[in-house]
Amino acid sequence: MSKTNDPRRATNSEGGLHAPPDFTFWQKVWWWFDFLILVNLARLRFIAILAAIGFVIVTWPTLTAYYERWTRPADHDHAAGSDFEFFCPMHPTVIRDNPKEKCPICFMPLSKRKKGDGTVEALPPGIANRVQLSPYRVVLAGIKTWKVDYVPLSKEITTVGYVEFNEREMKQVAARVKGRIDKLYVNETGEMVHANDVLASLYSPDLQVTVQNLIDAKSSGNASLMNIARDRLKLWGISDDQILEIEKTGKANSHLKIRSPIKGHVIKKYVKEGQYVEEGMPLYDVVDLSTVWIQAQVYEDDMAFLPYYHRPLKRAVALKDGMPVTATTQANPGQTFEGRLTFVYPHVDQDTRSVTIRFELDNPEHKLRPGSSATVKLKVPAQQLELLAKNIDRNGLQEAAGVALVQSFWSPLPLPGIGWVPPLNTAARQTALRLGLVLAVPEGAVIDTGKQQIVYREIGACEYEGVLVELGPRMTDAKGVIFYPVLRGIQAGDVVVTGGSFLLDAETRLNPAAGSIYFGGSGSKSSQSGGTIKPSTPDDQEAKIIVALAKLSDADRQLAEAQRFCPILEGSRLGSMNTPVKVLLDNQVVFLCCRGCLKKAQDQPQETLEKVQKLKAKTISTSK
Repeated sequence: MSKTNDPRRATNSEGGLHAPPDFTFWQKVWWWFDFLILVNLARLRFIAILAAIGFVIVTWPTLTAYYERWTRPADHDHAAGSDFEFFCPMHPTVIRDNPKEKCPICFMPLSKRKKGDGTVEALPPGIANRVQLSPYRVVLAGIKTWKVDYVPLSKEITTVGYVEFNEREMKQVAARVKGRIDKLYVNETGEMVHANDVLASLYSPDLQVTVQNLIDAKSSGNASLMNIARDRLKLWGISDDQILEIEKTGKANSHLKIRSPIKGHVIKKYVKEGQYVEEGMPLYDVVDLSTVWIQAQVYEDDMAFLPYYHRPLKRAVALKDGMPVTATTQANPGQTFEGRLTFVYPHVDQDTRSVTIRFELDNPEHKLRPGSSATVKLKVPAQQLELLAKNIDRNGLQEAAGVALVQSFWSPLPLPGIGWVPPLNTAARQTALRLGLVLAVPEGAVIDTGKQQIVYREIGACEYEGVLVELGPRMTDAKGVIFYPVLRGIQAGDVVVTGGSFLLDAETRLNPAAGSIYFGGSGSKSSQSGGTIKPSTPDDQEAKIIVALAKLSDADRQLAEAQRFCPILEGSRLGSMNTPVKVLLDNQVVFLCCRGCLKKAQDQPQETLEKVQKLKAKTISTSK
């Protein structure tokens, strides 16, 4: 083609965006198409492709919805209309609009019902919430459990006290006659003395006169005057041996020897040599430090755990009946001193709002020095806590009232021996309490919200429920592990969560519908979108069945193991959906996998019983 006839030629003698003037009409059309589309807009093709991809991404939910609508089967038995919905019989909160999906928790097929027929099962009284976790989430959260049982406990009160002198062992040496101190044999404060050691020598004219009267009365044979003189000398502290010596020698002694009444330390000296003293004037203070007192402050919150003593206990009584106490001091690290509670003061200090308690401790080698501080631990045995004993009696009365109500309601039916159950339970608990055993849960199992206390109990494999409990005071066992006595809510044999309970509580508070989903699964989609969730950690089906069947009585467990499968939901093992449901059909016991099968079993009792007989026969043949 010549340059003149080439339609792609861009030469224009006049300049600007104009087709060559010698082109025909169709050549000009081609020239403009080539210029606008094939040349100038070629650079925008990449942007156009990106815009198309973005449009598809943004409208993808709408596109998939149209696709599902176009590809949905026309059979009304498999498509939910405006009046029907599909739900999980085991987990009624799982609801879908089509039967193609399975329950994301137990993976069982969904059942069909009319909208509005599904009623949410109310939680039993005392149950705050329920939650089920995936096995992967259980491992990830580090959930640990503990079986509730009777534990030997004691209430431990820790406080700070101060070492003081034992007031019973403090003696004051005083002058029994006026005179002058001629000699101080003990002239230092703090010196150790023994009983009958001479402390000082006192010159007394009155003493000399009385001694001379004794000598004169003896020489004259006047027995009456001798007795008067002897009694006066005894009142002044002259021993019988000294009096006999005076009568034998016949010599008058003008100095009185003052002796120590006990073995101990001189904690105070009042006089000096040459000082004149009057009758009754104190000379020394002597104290025996073989035992000391520790007085500590206990706040009002712990006063209820202390015994009430009408008067201070004597040492012999305290060693037998007094509450044990241990003390440690900074001056003697690693050494523990043991003693007994001897007295609880009858009044409370208004400034500190505390009551003073007194302990008496042995002081070997005088290591406990009065004036020093000590950390005191008082252990109150469980059998001495009135709160626990009163609670057992209260629960016993409530159980008896409940049994009476049952008997009155089922009066046509015989209930032999049921009236003895509450007294036997109460007696067993009281016996355990007398041995110091208390039904308790570890500290890690308790979640205290301020208004209520919750303990999570395991009701099935990876399934838990929050139980509202009433707990007693904080107590410890022999190893120092902290427990809380259970007053109400938990029974012996229940399995409670001790590790990871805060995760359970947090998840149920953040997501009230947490009981119908797996934590740790795909939560990005709506619960109505219906993605099948597979836990990363596989579920141990046999372990789950064993745990569920263990909650049945021995007789019911044997029947459930003989039946093995559910007669309504074929292929569903009893116990795979938590504790089997027991139902009575024509006076025969039948077990179902869940409550979702209950209505169908009651509507078709004969067909259900025939299936049960076949299941039992199959189990027997398999065991052989």
